[in-house]
Amino acid sequence: MIQITLPDNSRREFPGPVSVADVAKSIGPGLAKMTVAGKVDGRLVDASDLIEQDAKLQIITPKDDDGLEIIRHSTAHLVGHAVKQLYPTAKMVIGPVIDEGFYYDISYERPFTPEDMQAIEARMRELIAQDYDVIKKMTPRDQVVEVFKSRGEDYKLRLVEDMPDEKAMGLYYHQEYVDMCRGPHVPNTRFLKVFKLTKLAGAYWRGDARNEQLQRIYGTAWADKKQLDDYVRRIEEAEKRDHRRLGKELDLFHIDEVAPGVVFWHPKGWAIWQAVEQYMRQVYRDTGYQEVKGPQILDKSLWEKTGHWQNYRENMFTTESEKRDYALKPMNCPGHVLIFKSDLRSYRDLPIRYGEFGQCHRNEPSGGLHGIMRVRGFTQDDGHVFCTENHILDECVAYTEQLLKVYSDFGFKDILYKVATRPDNRIGSDELWDKAEGALMEALRRSGVDFVISPGEGAFYGPKIEYTLRDAIGRQWQCGTMQVDFNMAERLGAEYVTESSGRAHPVMLHRAIVGSLERFIGMLIEHHAGALPAWLAPVHVAVLNISEGQADYASQVAKTLQNQGLRVSLDLHNEKITYKIRKHSLQKLPYILVVGDKEKEAGAVAVRARGNVDLGVMSVEAFSQKVAHDIQHKL
Repeated sequence: MIQITLPDNSRREFPGPVSVADVAKSIGPGLAKMTVAGKVDGRLVDASDLIEQDAKLQIITPKDDDGLEIIRHSTAHLVGHAVKQLYPTAKMVIGPVIDEGFYYDISYERPFTPEDMQAIEARMRELIAQDYDVIKKMTPRDQVVEVFKSRGEDYKLRLVEDMPDEKAMGLYYHQEYVDMCRGPHVPNTRFLKVFKLTKLAGAYWRGDARNEQLQRIYGTAWADKKQLDDYVRRIEEAEKRDHRRLGKELDLFHIDEVAPGVVFWHPKGWAIWQAVEQYMRQVYRDTGYQEVKGPQILDKSLWEKTGHWQNYRENMFTTESEKRDYALKPMNCPGHVLIFKSDLRSYRDLPIRYGEFGQCHRNEPSGGLHGIMRVRGFTQDDGHVFCTENHILDECVAYTEQLLKVYSDFGFKDILYKVATRPDNRIGSDELWDKAEGALMEALRRSGVDFVISPGEGAFYGPKIEYTLRDAIGRQWQCGTMQVDFNMAERLGAEYVTESSGRAHPVMLHRAIVGSLERFIGMLIEHHAGALPAWLAPVHVAVLNISEGQADYASQVAKTLQNQGLRVSLDLHNEKITYKIRKHSLQKLPYILVVGDKEKEAGAVAVRARGNVDLGVMSVEAFSQKVAHDIQHKL
């Protein structure tokens, strides 16, 4: 007899090997119909897979996260089925699951068009309506090779070559179409009804721009129509908030082919940058950080000591001068170590905190670049704390406290916390790791926040906390980090004099709150849909005259406000006032001031707040006090 233990600890016995689907059927027809797959002793398996010994079983349905991921993966296979029926000479490559969807890479002799995508989606719906079973066959390796040779699937054969140790592989049959996968997959196409193909893009074989170009079809799939509708609304809202679109509409920045992956900041965009940087500079001062500045180009010998030259060189921009090799720094950490070790340090000096708005360069693949969110040249609010093991807890508590305030000031209230713990391949004693991991967790507990643990996801040199922001439309952005590093200071020979007059290597805490300023500003633009709060707005107020007779007075008002430190736009164009109000409203300014003869005579201004809210007439002084209040309170 085989005994199956279910999640509620109830048990069922079967006379011999039993499939996940049959266990579900024994529980009830409703569950059997909803069964996507199973989790046997913690391992996902197909509904058709046999359980051959006593085991714990969880039935996976579309309501489970695992079930939804399986539906998405199976829908990617369905794309392959439809494509091969419509375009028989297409060669299928890979079709993985991604966040909230999937894609399939395909090689075809011509670019797919939006019309092709519509045709593929329509054929997919026809195939789903046939309600066919998806059949899994574990197949010996040599037979797998023959299957794909006979079908001319060159890329599948290359993938088989990449797995020389696999003796048998899972082939999944969608009627006449066959695909290779570890699975699991849905047992029937009835689970795939709620999907949508979303876009076409280019891709490279193995993600390498030196290889042949492929075509990528993106899509999404969900358990029910409401989830899909909610997703479509989120995507539509995300498109409205896209920082690239708003950056152009609001005249903030642009990226030019003469400098791919590097940002050209326009005056208004640079005003946002300066607001963020100056705010963070004050955070440095308030929390005991000394601001430093390291060089952009450093000799390769430094990068050899850190391991970057051996392991990261292809992602670094390198140069040569007088027969010496150099690299543009991809990170600021080694420079801070060199500043630390430039003088003799004592345990009495620790902790030493350095902060830098350090410009870094990384040779990111062109296909991965994305507006100002993913660039090759970026600036970090990079901080490093040189301390002893006993300082770690207090430093992490203080850091989390400052981070919470910073994110709140920028408008992010919903934060997720994760502690990434020791990987198998690591340096440092278990005792040291115990102390570091314990300090990070205790720091979050003292901060009164909930967190999850990600076992094994720490760096080889130490554990870390990751801080993830949830924006106005529910998207998550991994942003801040606090990393404990037992390695770099030692590699670069940084030491301090201990209490017993010996020498020791400091622990190095890597921390960033906003991270890349470029990426963070992109996040701010999208989170606030371009309508930045007054303290961050590139222009606080526009001053508009109704007619030529108020031009001098409007100029005087603008000058007064500028002298008080406000960012002011003056519009004296000979245009209808309704047109001018609309024009500046589209720029999402916090305030618009209109001056006509009445306002001029009274020495006042008519105030409109963002959203076409009429605040009435007030004195220039009263208005400036209102804006000063907004800025002071980060409104």
